[in-house]
Amino acid sequence: MFARRGTGQTSTGSPERLRSPRRAAAPSLPRACTGHPRSQPACVDKVVPCASGLTEVSTVSEHDLTDFLSAWPMEPGRVNARTLIGRDGRPKVQVRIELGVIQMEMHGRPDGQRPEGYESLLALQRHRMNQYHAQAGASGAGFVFSDDELRDLRHEAMQFYHRYVALFSLGEHELVIRDTGHILEIDELCRLGRLQDDDRESPVPYRTPAITMRARAAAEFALGSGRPKDAIKALERGLDELRIAFQEAGDPAAFEKANEVQLLRGMREVLVPKLPSSQRAELHQRIQAAIAAENYELAAILRDELRMMSD
Repeated sequence: MFARRGTGQTSTGSPERLRSPRRAAAPSLPRACTGHPRSQPACVDKVVPCASGLTEVSTVSEHDLTDFLSAWPMEPGRVNARTLIGRDGRPKVQVRIELGVIQMEMHGRPDGQRPEGYESLLALQRHRMNQYHAQAGASGAGFVFSDDELRDLRHEAMQFYHRYVALFSLGEHELVIRDTGHILEIDELCRLGRLQDDDRESPVPYRTPAITMRARAAAEFALGSGRPKDAIKALERGLDELRIAFQEAGDPAAFEKANEVQLLRGMREVLVPKLPSSQRAELHQRIQAAIAAENYELAAILRDELRMMSD
């Protein structure tokens, strides 16, 4: 028997206590292990029990990178890099790292940004500096970067550092020369506009690595073009630039022990034809004595003599 709506009688007229009708239970939404129904994704593929007794929602998302990363496994001990053409038609550089992948633009800023329409932050800040000096004239105060501006320039240098490491592993030596040059231009610009004139430390921590990699890339490019003598010159030029960098940092004694110096010298030794050991030893001793006496002009002449004798 069913009670008539709004009355306390059954359909036969017999009085009966009106019971509160049970509300139809709303279909419960499966909840994730957080216990909050709103935490579940919109698309549910399967529902499985979890340890807490609540319901765990498993979804398949197009943003999941598992298949992508499985198809390109990490290889420890080497730079895992590759190039590709993006959906926008521009070339990209990808680097596989332990926890995923980094993607960078091949040209311009690695992150693809154009600060205020300029190709890079370096180009923007160089324009501002030139504009300042044009307006201030010779009597104007020096252009100085703020802490935030220096930080942003260092960040751009870091991006170019990561890209040139990937490009070198791919044998793109001309692009490595381009990116290391960009870092060294940032370093020079920052030193022109640094806050403290007596601060001798390089404002960009990538200066000596960039000098070294540029020399290596230039040497590799010259060797690939069948020009071994130009390769030697590139290595010698890199060593000279490293010596200047350590001098400007106020630590010239560190030059001889630096790993970058040993690396470039090792490459040079492979390329330079062997002279009689006594003759080479005498020239090296004279070069070291000239450097110790800070007679860098004589040291340069002796190095040129060593190169000519090697030829």
